[in-house]
Amino acid sequence: MKDNDYLFLDLDQKLSKYFGKRWNKGSLMVPFILFLRVQYYVESGLLILSTTVQQLYYTELRQKVLRSQSHHQEALFFQLAASALQADVGDLAQGEETEEDGEEKKQERKHRCYFLPEDYFPSWLIKRRGREYLLQHSPVLHGELRGVSRRQAILHFIKEANGLQDGPVTFYRMREEEKQPRSLILLGVTVKGVHICQEVEGKQSLLYDFSWTGIDRFTFQGNRFEITAVGSLCLPKLVYYTKSAFHSKHILRHLRDSHQLHMNTRDAVSYIQQLENMGTKEAYICDTECLRKSLQCGNLTSSMSDCSDTLETATAWFKEEKEEDGGSTTESELWLDESEELFVDDPAEVSWLAELLHGVSVDAPLMLPSFCWAGSVEEN
Repeated sequence: MKDNDYLFLDLDQKLSKYFGKRWNKGSLMVPFILFLRVQYYVESGLLILSTTVQQLYYTELRQKVLRSQSHHQEALFFQLAASALQADVGDLAQGEETEEDGEEKKQERKHRCYFLPEDYFPSWLIKRRGREYLLQHSPVLHGELRGVSRRQAILHFIKEANGLQDGPVTFYRMREEEKQPRSLILLGVTVKGVHICQEVEGKQSLLYDFSWTGIDRFTFQGNRFEITAVGSLCLPKLVYYTKSAFHSKHILRHLRDSHQLHMNTRDAVSYIQQLENMGTKEAYICDTECLRKSLQCGNLTSSMSDCSDTLETATAWFKEEKEEDGGSTTESELWLDESEELFVDDPAEVSWLAELLHGVSVDAPLMLPSFCWAGSVEEN
């Protein structure tokens, strides 16, 4: 964490890049703590093949649900709680009664509740509805998931959590005015784009919700960060201020890599949705081998011969200008271009799909493909 913002470490860089010159002096080693956090969110839990990574992903989403301030999505919290209870507890015990019970049984259940509302609902919702209300109604939805396996419940939770406005999102703090620290703006990197929120007295208000296709480019110069939307005649260029040029560069790289992952997995996500629409959801969730066979028989590999040529077209342009003395990036620009004709489903480029098609161990570490961001230029 740097200046109250989480920064994702580049494992190819030295720690001195993040901790400054003091890190290189042996007598002044600065203690630090590394946090394990999700950097890239996905539209489907099936994109996470490692069971360990999937469990860590689910655990962090659980924490985000508890911290969520999406007061207008109350119903979704009950659905998420039901999925989480099914994953954590399993089938609702036959002795746990529902809201149709008589008053005597309801009173008896008070002394044998099988979960704590604080573990499944944000504090504001507990305060609004009361513990007894949650203990009474949550088992009803939980009971509807009887027979759903733990893995199915986790996948269902991940899918539903994508509908939470402030759930699967990484926020970065910015300012509307460079010299007004209280004018707080939150830039959120999401699965499908970018959220711009304003925080007033601890409450978030969504100002803009951009999909990746709705953004023309990101630009920063020092701590000045600009967002230009497609068709900017209708929306002025958004200008905000980060804490430093270092933060600006980090945010831009996170945006670039998130957009890259979105492009690399969108065909796979589309195919998974097709399988769901065909009514084969339970089959492919329960059996990875079944999914592998479906993919082999499907049309996802039909574009392999064209993919290598198409990937050479630019999907984004990342340009950095470096200072002559220190070499630190002070200005950068990222252009986004999502052509519908672009194929990104080559198993050689999409690692998880390659694992499914070629039988590589699914418990190996998740490796993100190196995407071809054409036109990458560095000027001295």
